[in-house]
Amino acid sequence: MEWLSWFDAWDYEFARQVLQRGTAALYAVAFLSTLNQFPALLGERGLLPVPDFLDLARRMRRPTLFRRHYSDAVLRTVCWVGIALAALLLLGVPQAGPPWLPMLAFLALWFGYMSIVNVGQTFYGFGWEILLLETGFVVAFLGSDQTPPPTPILILITWLVFRLEFGAGMIKIRGGREWRDMTAMFYHHETQPMPGPLSRQAHLLPRPLHKVEVVGNHFAQLVVPFFLFAPQPLASVAAGIIILTQLWLVASGNFAWLNWAAIVLAFAAVSDPVAHAFLPFLPLQWHPGAGTPAWWLAVVVLVSGLLLVLSYRPLLNLFSRRQLMNASFNRWRLVNAYGAFGTVTKQRIEIVVEGTMSAEPDAADHNWQEYGFKGKPGDVRRLPRQWAPYHLRLDWMMWFLPLRTVHEDWFYAFLNKLLEADPPTLGLLRHDPFDGERPRWVRARSYLYRFATRAEFRETGDRWVRVLLYEAIPPLSPRPDRRHSA
Repeated sequence: MEWLSWFDAWDYEFARQVLQRGTAALYAVAFLSTLNQFPALLGERGLLPVPDFLDLARRMRRPTLFRRHYSDAVLRTVCWVGIALAALLLLGVPQAGPPWLPMLAFLALWFGYMSIVNVGQTFYGFGWEILLLETGFVVAFLGSDQTPPPTPILILITWLVFRLEFGAGMIKIRGGREWRDMTAMFYHHETQPMPGPLSRQAHLLPRPLHKVEVVGNHFAQLVVPFFLFAPQPLASVAAGIIILTQLWLVASGNFAWLNWAAIVLAFAAVSDPVAHAFLPFLPLQWHPGAGTPAWWLAVVVLVSGLLLVLSYRPLLNLFSRRQLMNASFNRWRLVNAYGAFGTVTKQRIEIVVEGTMSAEPDAADHNWQEYGFKGKPGDVRRLPRQWAPYHLRLDWMMWFLPLRTVHEDWFYAFLNKLLEADPPTLGLLRHDPFDGERPRWVRARSYLYRFATRAEFRETGDRWVRVLLYEAIPPLSPRPDRRHSA
């Protein structure tokens, strides 16, 4: 029917391919990260065991596969199934079938990962978790190769990008003064949660360039998102600006899959003619299929209506003086509020964990040895690694400790696991100074870190300069019954 011709977005097949395959790749990374870390952090013998959490949250309203029973074996099964489904979607196998096939595959990813997030407690309290969930749900209704991409879903994905970018921009404008006086980037590269290999070089750029970074950030987050809804090619240009700014964040830091998700989602506004102009090897005419069947049109319209209704509170939140950041307004984690770095930390405080085999702890004893983490700064000579989109959850939580308090239940549980030389816990680390042996004491010390200047690096070879501040947690030893239980 001609009056429904608007429904089919014939010129957005490339966008659909990027959205579906890119989202599948991000889910594969998320499930892999969970497979490798969840049992040690939250498993049956983890730092915050899920069975204990479920016992305390019997009336938990959020949906999860683990509501009645959790085991590490079930968790690993969910992860492997998620990785397998994501791999199939990445290869385009379900997309070759009818539109309900990729829909079911993406909804399985969404529900499986939501089941994990809803029992993940503080280790899964990051904004990119709910971003991935919302992305997986919306992308599920992009259809398959047998149908053209549906316009309502592309508009809803663009609305998601708008909330992600504009929400982050508004958080900054309402947040710390450093975003208004253009000094935020004087500190950000150095104090961000997990610096990357280029972060020090970015930090050492001249200060006028840091001010340009802030102006560019405000432009990309507060002005550009409105043009995502403009006619082509303006919408594609707006998407390109967002992609370029996100690539700079990828290069200068480690924010798990946040930036990569924004890049993937921004392609919803890129049309086939514009993509072909930049990448001539891409076809102008894709295999469009035979049009949209009535039943699929009805499904998409119903889902679009639901997401439109759920958009009311997030829309109000964008313009609220009490704007919420990284918040869900419903139990299904759909149409969320996003934002990050409303304020920028001015100094980098690191919690360094040490152990010793000495019978008695002595602050002056040189037998204290430092545990090495995979991502967070520790060894002053070590070049920070690039980990994103992979998410090192323990390392990220270590960054929050000095901003909140070191007296977190999970951190004391972590120290006790080190005293036990617990293999899964040690597996989360880069370096165990005791090679699997049990230390007699562990402690946590607070250090002030800053990037070394170029002159300091040439002289010492150190990339960081650190100064001891105080002892955050004094030496702890295992209880006798625990130490001899083996």
